[in-house]
Amino acid sequence: MNATPTSSVPSTPIPSSWQLWWMAARPKTLPAAIGPVIAGTAVAIHEGGFHALSALAALITALLLQIAANFANDALDFKKGADTAERTGPTRVTAAGLLTADDVLRATWITLGLAVVSGLYLVWRGGWPFLLLGIAALICAVAYTGGPFPISYLGLGEVFVFLFFGPIAVAGTAYVQTRELTTLSLAAAIPVGAIAIGILIVNNLRDIHTDEKTGKRTVAVRIGVRNTQFEYLAMLIVAAISPFAFFLAGWLNWSWLVTLLSWPALYGLWTQITTRTGPQLNPTFGNTGKTLLLVSSLLAVALVAS
Repeated sequence: MNATPTSSVPSTPIPSSWQLWWMAARPKTLPAAIGPVIAGTAVAIHEGGFHALSALAALITALLLQIAANFANDALDFKKGADTAERTGPTRVTAAGLLTADDVLRATWITLGLAVVSGLYLVWRGGWPFLLLGIAALICAVAYTGGPFPISYLGLGEVFVFLFFGPIAVAGTAYVQTRELTTLSLAAAIPVGAIAIGILIVNNLRDIHTDEKTGKRTVAVRIGVRNTQFEYLAMLIVAAISPFAFFLAGWLNWSWLVTLLSWPALYGLWTQITTRTGPQLNPTFGNTGKTLLLVSSLLAVALVAS
């Protein structure tokens, strides 16, 4: 009598604890924290005021605030019912039952506490304006999704992202090193902030249908798919032409030409945003983050070379 062979279905490996928290930190969004610090530090070098410890503190604080905001978003979106089974984005650890909402919120407060510790040096270095900015950043890290008037649910995400990842992050990084607020530091924030908005646009375009069903009134939900694609195009154009404007203003010499190396990536993003939908946009989300890092780094090279 022949024995019937048993068939086994390969099971999905259970992520380790650190892998779960790395997923919750959303590494694809972290270039939005790193890019502005690179650009702001390049402005400081350009203006002869580089200060290494301040740059490092700014980087650590920016990363901690971004991770805390991601933790809060993961847990609070789940509590609000925005992360449903229809969602097409990357796995959310709370909605997937991999971590509890309470654990993720506890990690949010711990991460915010660490951001306070690193941020105290920035306050000491930059003075009371950094205390106010720090308080605002701590509040908005949670208020982006939580609280009675969540920023993302009211369609104010683009404004929030541009302010915090543009002028505040770039000019703030430069200021804490040079102790001067200059026109160049504010101008350099424009292309960086534009691509940071692009990351948000991809996220909202991908989730447009589920956000609409759950009452999340993002800009994408309000203006529709095609207009959201054109909003994204506008951000790409701003990032592409800003360095030439800096050349005309006299901040950059012919080194601005190095920023042209980002144009193929920017064009590739436009192709992706117009030909992909739903989960197909997940790679575009990550690619936009990588392009933000590329744009920031090339602008930094141009600034230092000038």
